[in-house]
Amino acid sequence: MTKARSLHHLTGLLPFLVPALLTGGGVALPLLYLVLRALEADPETLKEILLRPKNLELLGNTLALLLGVLALTTLLALPLAFLTTRTDLKGKRFLAVLLTLPLAIPGYVGAYVLLAATGPGGLLPLPRPEGYWGALLVLSLITYPYLFLSLRAAFLGLDPSLEEAARTLGAGPWRAFFQAAFPQLLPALLSGYLVVGLHVLGDFGTVSLLRYETFSYAIYLQYNAAFDRVYAAWLALFLLLFTGGLLLLEGLLLRPLSLARTGKGSGRRAKPIRLGAWTPLAYLLLLVPILLALALPFYALFHLASRFPRESLSGLLEALGHSALAAVPAAFLAVGMALPLAYLGVRYPSPASRLLERVAYLGYAVPPLAFALAWIFLSLRTFPFLYGTLPLLVLVLAFHFLAESLGPVRGALYQVPKRLEEAARTLGETPTRAFFRITFPLLWRGAAAGGALAFIGAVKELPLTLLLAPMGYATLATRVFGYTQEAMFAEAAPFALLIALLSAAFVGVLLWSERRF
Repeated sequence: MTKARSLHHLTGLLPFLVPALLTGGGVALPLLYLVLRALEADPETLKEILLRPKNLELLGNTLALLLGVLALTTLLALPLAFLTTRTDLKGKRFLAVLLTLPLAIPGYVGAYVLLAATGPGGLLPLPRPEGYWGALLVLSLITYPYLFLSLRAAFLGLDPSLEEAARTLGAGPWRAFFQAAFPQLLPALLSGYLVVGLHVLGDFGTVSLLRYETFSYAIYLQYNAAFDRVYAAWLALFLLLFTGGLLLLEGLLLRPLSLARTGKGSGRRAKPIRLGAWTPLAYLLLLVPILLALALPFYALFHLASRFPRESLSGLLEALGHSALAAVPAAFLAVGMALPLAYLGVRYPSPASRLLERVAYLGYAVPPLAFALAWIFLSLRTFPFLYGTLPLLVLVLAFHFLAESLGPVRGALYQVPKRLEEAARTLGETPTRAFFRITFPLLWRGAAAGGALAFIGAVKELPLTLLLAPMGYATLATRVFGYTQEAMFAEAAPFALLIALLSAAFVGVLLWSERRF
């Protein structure tokens, strides 16, 4: 490469490299400081922290919940994906959309509905399932759609010739499926397990409201109630190690499966299986999660919201305004940070650009409470004037939901021909002007989708808001959490209902616009 071309290349790179490096540093630096903060403990204190029996109890509780949710979501998602792709049922696409909509219910809203609908005076004559079983039920019902979507896409891409070959060799339909088709589903299963697992490890609202101690719940108690910030930092590190182990395990298992895959996909769909007399049972199975994870929560929310005193409407509007005041700038900032990262990854692919993208995803993979704690320690040490302010909350929300904005922006950028920018450069435009005048107007769909995902994520976000919001800054999420902790279910209902309706609307629009089904 000549000197002139190198200079030209560097000139085009710098306007995007600097903000990308700042974004990567904003995600990674607080986590590094969290490690340094934890290591500040003296040797005796460190030994006492590491040998506490409570650590093993929290590890056992967290692992039990993780494995339980993975097992129950598999029992739900696998047959649901099969029925909506491989059978002759009518209305499969519509049912698939309904089966995906429980994504709109945040975990703490699901826990609130469970507590409000059961027990004395509840809508259902059932004992209140707190603790492990309550957390298992709620987290499974709100996370199974991630596994369902992954498996459904895999079913639609299966090569039917493999099953047909097994059938010609004398295998029955079930044996042919498990021998020929199921191995092709394992990568989708592992990918879905990773997303579900990250949600379980990062969940705080569900386990805290249902009184089941995991690492996330213990971090909050140590920081907010016991004021043992060194132990809170170590608990956050334990949770980060748990999360890192899950990411590593998924990568180790997925690599050999990807290399050894026997199916390569097919444009031909498998012939639908006729269910015959089993059709009513299949519809019943499809309706059970829709009723439990969608119909019941919305019915309970509307029913309880009807008891909400009208004179408290101002509190609802105030919480909505506070949520929007944090979520709207966080969404714009997340898209703004995603643009240079996506541009470098698409226009200048290299190991360095891929590393920056991975760091950006780290901000989403890290459990929110650990991420919030890292930012608290960093801000108190380096810029204390920002601690407990709205700008810090907006900044951390943007870093956390950056990954959700990055995917749509990058996908849209792939569809914009590079030659358009090159033509503008030959006409004398600078790289930055060429990007904003030529490329950016063609990215608006991806940017809008990324911003919508970041916005609704920020509206629903509970742990980051609880720890980082200014004193007395009540949002929809914190109002639901606060009222539910005090068993004030009618007061919490309008706030929870508004979150669920906003989330359902955004999920529905995104599903329709992407035409996934």
